[in-house]
Amino acid sequence: METVLVTGAGGYIGTVLVPKLLEKGYKVKAVDRYFFGKEKLPYHENLEIIQEDTRKLSENLFENVDYVIDLVAISNDPSGELFNEATWQINYESRVRTANIAKRNGVKRYILPSSCSIYGFQEAIVDETSPTNPLTTYAKANEKAEQEVLPLADKDFVVTVIRQSTVFGYSPRMRFDLAINGMTYGAWKTGKLPLMRDGTQYRPMVHVQDTTDVMILLLNDEEEKINGEIFNVGADHLNYQICNLGKIVAETIEKETGKEIEIEWYGDPDHRSYRVSFKKIREILGWEPKWDAKAGVKEIVNKLEGGEIDKTTETITLNWYKELEKWFNIIEELKMYGGILNIDINKEEIKTFDKKI
Repeated sequence: METVLVTGAGGYIGTVLVPKLLEKGYKVKAVDRYFFGKEKLPYHENLEIIQEDTRKLSENLFENVDYVIDLVAISNDPSGELFNEATWQINYESRVRTANIAKRNGVKRYILPSSCSIYGFQEAIVDETSPTNPLTTYAKANEKAEQEVLPLADKDFVVTVIRQSTVFGYSPRMRFDLAINGMTYGAWKTGKLPLMRDGTQYRPMVHVQDTTDVMILLLNDEEEKINGEIFNVGADHLNYQICNLGKIVAETIEKETGKEIEIEWYGDPDHRSYRVSFKKIREILGWEPKWDAKAGVKEIVNKLEGGEIDKTTETITLNWYKELEKWFNIIEELKMYGGILNIDINKEEIKTFDKKI
């Protein structure tokens, strides 16, 4: 039985990936701070929950590990800008450090999930050989991590980078701050779908089930096809224009619920647009996604209608980080003697005091 170490295991993608790995017969070391709770990963005899910060991972954690999938990240642009220094440390420095520790300890394969956002906004259709144009801290940190882990590849250490499209779909650690997920919730809840003019801008999308399938595929695919390589993860038909994506969301919700959805256009025309080629992953790995936007919207609507999920502070990543920071500061200010109401008491001192009285 082989062992996979997954960082960011308690996150949006990790909580989908880890159960799949267990089903495939792997042992999993699931590393995370678990800001969103450990309970989102169900108990399994081959699952080891490790609550640790990836900036502090020790060498012994990598003993008897065969593969590393380095998912950990401050995971969107707004969070990356607010927590700028932490984003550089986690998305870039910690992942480069993890890759080096993995190599020193005989790990066979290392997978870095990166992002198509490093292409920025471009007029031409971009592929893995195109110049990058990262515009945000999140994208820039991903690019730096790519640049430093890929040279570690050799015959004994297989390194692969995947550039994921914008991910959508249901996860136990649900997020409504992702494009399709957020559009679906808003339209389902209010009957209105705001879209920025003029709707011709393109964005590539991929379902969370599909991108996790790619990660598992890379654990076993032929070394010569994937070592030192970058793969865009998505499909050409999943490059959606916002106007068409809005129609898919509205029509799917109407069909599933009977509610009428009104599209509302706002703002000046958004010229930020990029289309991505997925020819390489299709031709070299023979991989095609199973999900599209319509199926993803239907999945989310059904779970909303069934009461399985709802929008909370925790489902908006930046809001939850802010909440954690707020309560950390409050608790730090109020705690005394190891607690707030329950504190560490020296019972012998109390007895002595009582006798004096």
